[in-house]
Amino acid sequence: MTMLYLQRIHGLKCCSIRNNNATLYTKTPPLLKIAVSGVTELLRLLSPPQPKRGNQNQKDEIPVSSIDDVLMIIQSDYMNAYFVTGNFTCSIYAEDCIFEDPTISFRGRELYARNLKLLVPFFDSASITLQNIDKAVASDTNLVVATWKLRTNLKLPWRPLISIDGSTRYELDKEFKIVKHVESWNVSALEAIAQIFTFNFGKSAG
Repeated sequence: MTMLYLQRIHGLKCCSIRNNNATLYTKTPPLLKIAVSGVTELLRLLSPPQPKRGNQNQKDEIPVSSIDDVLMIIQSDYMNAYFVTGNFTCSIYAEDCIFEDPTISFRGRELYARNLKLLVPFFDSASITLQNIDKAVASDTNLVVATWKLRTNLKLPWRPLISIDGSTRYELDKEFKIVKHVESWNVSALEAIAQIFTFNFGKSAG
């Protein structure tokens, strides 16, 4: 455990969730979700087997007793750029946590860890910047809501630039385990995938 978990986080706010944010996209055509799921599964089958994290999960187990504890750990994971490094605190997620973004939905923290590891080798000059992180309440459910900016080139011959502003809702159960991790983006799923096939003329994520 790093000292960061014990530090006081400045500027945290408690808010309620509003569902009228028209700039964030969550709905996607079903066929596109099927295609993305198929490509992800193909990459997973072609990748070398990943070591099991069972013992590592026990080592990483961090006791939490409040939403503030979870928030500080999530903030620490963002400081370590967890989405572009694949390194995150697995133990704060329920084993059967649901993970959703505009292109894919699945269940299981181990599967999420594997999917992150599949993506990491394709990133070049990647960064994810935490813009804000808040506690929130929706229908008596404890939430942490983070907003962030992702920028990365991909290691493809045309070096596409991926640039997405997004938010993630972390839904907690009564034991303060994350049971749902839902991303919303400022671009549609089609627009995000189109970025992959856009030729990059000298633009760099760095």
